[in-house]
Amino acid sequence: MTFTDTTVSVVIGGTSGIGAAVAKALAKRPGRVEIASRATGLDLADTAAVAAYFRRLGPIDHLIMTAGSAAPGGKVSDVDLDAAKAAFDIKFWGSVVVAREAARYMRAGGTITFTSGFLARRTVPGTFVKTAMNAALEATAKVMAKELAPLRVNVVSPGLTRTEAYAGMTGEARDAMFDRAAATLPAGRAGQPEDIAQGYLFAIDNPFVTGSVIDIEGGALIN
Repeated sequence: MTFTDTTVSVVIGGTSGIGAAVAKALAKRPGRVEIASRATGLDLADTAAVAAYFRRLGPIDHLIMTAGSAAPGGKVSDVDLDAAKAAFDIKFWGSVVVAREAARYMRAGGTITFTSGFLARRTVPGTFVKTAMNAALEATAKVMAKELAPLRVNVVSPGLTRTEAYAGMTGEARDAMFDRAAATLPAGRAGQPEDIAQGYLFAIDNPFVTGSVIDIEGGALIN
């Protein structure tokens, strides 16, 4: 896609991690990059606030949705369902609301790119909430790709990536997790935010890609 001085790209979740890497990459191109997240005061669970945000922005060209949520882990029989629903409100329903509102203001040639995760298609006990959210998002994106055409809608599905998402772990536990990834993944290392950012640029730049899930997970799905 051609970027000009009037191109407007919106990165929801762009203040940290993968979103920040995407925003940084887009900032090197002509046009303007708008960043919004919980840190900037945008509550994705507040439909009216999301609608007002895009109404204020006006016409846009590209939407990248990287905002996530802390999903509770555990067996289906044990998980706190209220916590699971709260996670869905941000990651799944928040993505749907953001895309719906952004599409109203999207110019011809526009793109929407969501973020899921490799657990959408990898069976790991104790992760059903993440699996369900990401799988639902991937399926919904394919429907949106048909309903919103000729706008293009895609999903980037990252694997284990070194981001602030793991800041709550001790340094020792975090390092051990990334060391295990380096030892077991076919790629021989965990991902960096800049690795994943390339997937969003691909989805934006290639006019023949829509309804696709772009896996960038170091080979986790073939392990």
